[in-house]
Amino acid sequence: MADSDNLAEYSVSEISGAIKRTMEDAFGYVRVRGELGRISRPGSGHIYLDLKDAQSVLSGVIWRGQASRLKIQPEQGLEVIATGKITTFPGQSKYQMVIDSIEPAGVGALMALLEERRRKLAAEGLFAEERKRRLPFLPRVIGVVTSPTGAVIRDILHRISDRFPLHVLVWPVRVQGETSAREVANGIEGFNRMAPGGAIPRPDVIIVARGGGSIEDLWGFNEEIVVRAAAASEIPLISAVGHETDWTLIDHAADLRAPTPTGAAEIAVPVRGELMATVDGLARRQISGLLRLISGRRTELRAASAALPSPRDLLALPRQRLDTYAERLAPALRAGLRDKRGRQMMAAGRLSPHTLARTVLIARERLGGLEARALRAHRQQLARDRARLDGVSKLLESLSYKNVLSRGFALVRDADGQPLRSAHGIQPGDAITIEFGDESRLAATAAGDGDPSGIGGSGESEPAQPAPRPAPRAKARPAAKPRESGQGSLF
Repeated sequence: MADSDNLAEYSVSEISGAIKRTMEDAFGYVRVRGELGRISRPGSGHIYLDLKDAQSVLSGVIWRGQASRLKIQPEQGLEVIATGKITTFPGQSKYQMVIDSIEPAGVGALMALLEERRRKLAAEGLFAEERKRRLPFLPRVIGVVTSPTGAVIRDILHRISDRFPLHVLVWPVRVQGETSAREVANGIEGFNRMAPGGAIPRPDVIIVARGGGSIEDLWGFNEEIVVRAAAASEIPLISAVGHETDWTLIDHAADLRAPTPTGAAEIAVPVRGELMATVDGLARRQISGLLRLISGRRTELRAASAALPSPRDLLALPRQRLDTYAERLAPALRAGLRDKRGRQMMAAGRLSPHTLARTVLIARERLGGLEARALRAHRQQLARDRARLDGVSKLLESLSYKNVLSRGFALVRDADGQPLRSAHGIQPGDAITIEFGDESRLAATAAGDGDPSGIGGSGESEPAQPAPRPAPRAKARPAAKPRESGQGSLF
């Protein structure tokens, strides 16, 4: 218990600081090899990650200033060698490594990561040949995405100027470092966003170029953001990154890969002198071909004309027929004139006053005969129509109900003028009309029980008394006016 009393007493901060100094003094700068695990990039710009092997995990941090200068961006699963110092983080009572630089643990690690990414992007179809576009034969504007200060842009401009001078637009980017991938992708997308016919001409071809270097130097052109921008470009794109033996993922996504930046300029534009020589040669060949064609046609025409008979022989027979017809023409004209004169004289003789009077007389006689015939035909048709009408009238008269009335019967109608077939349809007090055979009518009112002229209470009606038969008449008289007495009875 006494020994415990002699121990020095520390605060939490003091012991944490002592541990921090001890670790930093004991280790200093170290190089640690391991596989990158968890990687976090908060908005502060720092990078937090884990270095791990089969047994342990070491936390690490890369401050924002150092992160912008890294050649290789940390990616999960990549085996790296990190250089930095071991220190502690008192706020969480843990130790960590502050990393100053990071590099792949040999080329094999980068190649394995590169192959895995290539398979992933190829599975998405970004490298498919059917996506690639043909380059224009003679572009008017070329866009170049590269560093504006390197030898690459000078070589491209010099080669284009030698072959076919035209308008070149340069999109300046960093071709190495942490921001290079984003800048290259922005350059490709920026050229594609230019509107055709705008103040700045839109490129017809894009060249993405960089000089040679190690796999770490060219790693920015293996980033997914660059590959996807190249695959999505609507403008045909030529990849010219590194030397002929250097391959990056943008080479697979581009429409065409050039072995060098200078080679990209040669692919993009033809040689103006060669084009002019080709055009001149084609013009000479065209003229020579036309001359040969004309010469051949002339020879064929001469051969064909030699096989034809002479014009004099061809025209001999038609000329002879012409002479014959010319000899016959004058007599034919004279005969025709005599014939026409004779006909004219005959027509003139018919037009004398005596002839005209005789013609009028004949016409009048014919007109009188036609008039008599028309009158007879009209009378005959009228007689036929009258006979048909009489027959129909007799048939109508034989079917008329008035013939029945003329034999002593009477027709009883209700107030609406409809014939009554039975007394059951009549109620006491209903107005009725009685029509007789002489076309006279009598207005009456149906009576109830006790009225000898009405309808009995049992509902049975007595037969109406026959009206006196009128004497025969030549003409039918108009119907008599109904009697105004309201006490008529049903007969």
